[in-house]
Amino acid sequence: MSADQQTASRLPAETLRRLREIAGSSAEILEILPDIEDLLSRLETLQRDFAGQLQREKLASMQALAYGASHEINNPLANIAARAQSLLVDEQDPQRRRSLATINAQAFRAHEMIADLMLFAKPPAPHKKSVNLIALVEQVVRELADDARHQDTELRHASSGPAELLVEADEVQVGVALRALCQNALEAVRRGGRVLVTCDQAGDATQIHVSDTGPGLTDEARRHLFDPFYSGREAGRGLGMGLAKAWRIMEMHGGQILADCRAGQGTTMTLVFPSAAAAGKSN
Repeated sequence: MSADQQTASRLPAETLRRLREIAGSSAEILEILPDIEDLLSRLETLQRDFAGQLQREKLASMQALAYGASHEINNPLANIAARAQSLLVDEQDPQRRRSLATINAQAFRAHEMIADLMLFAKPPAPHKKSVNLIALVEQVVRELADDARHQDTELRHASSGPAELLVEADEVQVGVALRALCQNALEAVRRGGRVLVTCDQAGDATQIHVSDTGPGLTDEARRHLFDPFYSGREAGRGLGMGLAKAWRIMEMHGGQILADCRAGQGTTMTLVFPSAAAAGKSN
C-alpha cells in the first residue's frame, strides 16, 4: 500500500475520533480543519488515479481482444471475398452477379473494420519528424470541406496566432486522429451548425481543439468515449473506432485527448501534444 493510501485510510478514523473527543468546541474543530481538507484532497487524488488506471487496464484488455479477433476473422473474410470474386467470373445471371458483388463488397467492408481494430490494437510505431500543426489542420479541413458543404455545416479553421506550431510527431497518424475528431464533429452536427478547429499553446503543451455545436454527450456516452466497441449513434453521435484510434495515436505520442462536453451544449475535443522534452522521455 502506498503512503498516500495509508494516510487516506488512517486519517478518517483519527479525524472522527478527535471530532468525538472535542464535540462542542468550535475552536478545536477549527484546528483540525486542515487535516480534513488534506484528507479530502488525498481522497480525490486517489479516486482520480484509480479511475485513470481502470480506464487504461480496460483499454489494454480491449486491445488484446481486438488483436486476437482480427487475426481470427480476417482469414474467413478473405476466403469469402475470394470465392465471390471467382464465382463472378463465369456468372451470367444479372441478379446473381449483383448478389455476388454485394457479398464481395461487404466482405471488404468488414475487412476495413478489422483494419481499424488492428490499428487500435497494435498500431505501427510513429515515425516522428517536425510537423506544423497549422498546416496539417488546414489540410484536413480542406479534405472534409465537401462533406461539410453537403450537410450545410460550417467547417473552418480559425487561426489568430502564429503561422507555425511545430511538434515532433508522425504526420500521417496525427492526421488520422484529427480527421476522426472532425468527422465525429460533423456527424454530431448532422445538418447546419458549426465545427471550429483551433490551435494554441498552453504552457509546454501544444493543442488542437475541435469544437462543434451538436447535441453534446450524455453521461453514459462519456463513460464509453474511447471504447472501440461502443456506439452512441442512437444518441445522435457516432462513437467507436474513430475516437479509439485517435486515443491510441495520442497515447503513442505521449499526449492525450481531452473532452469537454455536456448534453445539449456541444462538444470540444482536444488533442494535447507534450513539449519536445516530455515527448522524448515518453519514447
